[in-house]
Amino acid sequence: MSPRILLVNPPVYDFSAYDFWLKPYGMLSVAGLLRGQADFVLFDYLDRLSPLMHSDKKLRADHWGRGEFCSQPAPKPEVFADIPRHYHRFGVPREAFRHFLSQQPPFDFALIQTGMTYWYPGVREVIDDLRAFSAKTKIVLGGVYATLCPTHAGSLGADLVVSGTNLDPLWQFLGTTPPLTPSFSSQEPRAKSQEPPVPLWDLYPRLQTGVLKLADGCPFRCTYCSVPQVYAGFTPRPIERVLAEYDFLRARGVTDLAFYDDALGYQADNVLMPFLREVIKHGSRATAGLLSSAAAVNLHTPNALHARYMTPEVTRLMIDAGFKIIFLGFESQAVQWQRATGGKVYAHDLEQAVRNLLNAGAKLEHLHAYLIMGHPQHDQQDLEGSMRLASSLGLRIMLAEFSPIPGTPDGEACRKWIDLDEPLNHNKTSFPFVLLGETEVRRLKQLCRDLNAARS
Repeated sequence: MSPRILLVNPPVYDFSAYDFWLKPYGMLSVAGLLRGQADFVLFDYLDRLSPLMHSDKKLRADHWGRGEFCSQPAPKPEVFADIPRHYHRFGVPREAFRHFLSQQPPFDFALIQTGMTYWYPGVREVIDDLRAFSAKTKIVLGGVYATLCPTHAGSLGADLVVSGTNLDPLWQFLGTTPPLTPSFSSQEPRAKSQEPPVPLWDLYPRLQTGVLKLADGCPFRCTYCSVPQVYAGFTPRPIERVLAEYDFLRARGVTDLAFYDDALGYQADNVLMPFLREVIKHGSRATAGLLSSAAAVNLHTPNALHARYMTPEVTRLMIDAGFKIIFLGFESQAVQWQRATGGKVYAHDLEQAVRNLLNAGAKLEHLHAYLIMGHPQHDQQDLEGSMRLASSLGLRIMLAEFSPIPGTPDGEACRKWIDLDEPLNHNKTSFPFVLLGETEVRRLKQLCRDLNAARS
């Protein structure tokens, strides 16, 4: 008899949360590797299209599939006592999950996806409710928090914590046959009769947004980034796999698709460009009536693109394939700061990327630049000058508040200000207040609003 497995994407406890094309892609992908070996049920607290996502007010959403979650005020943890912001619980009400469990036959296993390390209160809530309403269910944690803070994650009471991308412990725990594709980045050849694994998107009754990755990992080693702790290196995925996922999402009626790649554009000749050419070809086939779904899919990059790789040919293919909302990583115009933190991108790279995107047909109002606020070497960063430079190029500025991540050089440097072993202290909203103070945080955010307004 096939095991019954519950997939859970937990609620979020934070100062703010917004559906920025958020989907539990890792968990759905793992489950997709076991398609046909288990009976899966999904409970996604952050599914804005769920009828359980009720609210007293109308939840705002934009044209591209992003929007608000319903929320309730939550007690602020003591560690945030001095942070002048309200704390909330975001997602489907807790009572809905408890009612769901009370109406379901027993689950053999529950797989819980973890996101930001400081979102663990939502994970703990799910575990507590599973123990109370489905006591015999074996609980597994995986994802970012489980990988970056495995000891802390283990203290929440799960039966197994899967740290990293090696899934062998999971297959053994579930008692399943290891899938033909044993990891996310496997490039082992597949028999012609074998279909590429597709995440279990079909567990959603309705889908507007989806997620895709062309590769795992990043070739860069930025001193503030956790990706090198999650992935050993940069590994492209087989193109037949990503095209199968793209076709599956398109057939499900998805209108907006976000790329979760950490280095989209790297090795473009072998990774991004072949995919884009196939997408463009698919679009032509759909127009000719050769595909069942001819709906256009808008493509977006919530993770920062590397400006250095936005060449004229790459940007032309991107726009032709349907890219709309584009985020470029900039962080700082200060050359010494860039060199010290990884040397990913410089001002001239950003300027050239914007020029190439506009020449390719991108709309200026759809182009954004990320800049870090609250970095421990902020005095060398020249954040204000960097914001003004990005704005002068017509880019909409997005301040990416710094999150001190354990194990990264910049995160470890923050131990002088915070207890890094308490994941709540990794919160991106709280740390800039700790480092810069309320007055400076509010000044920088107001400057950001003013520059964006002037740009409009």
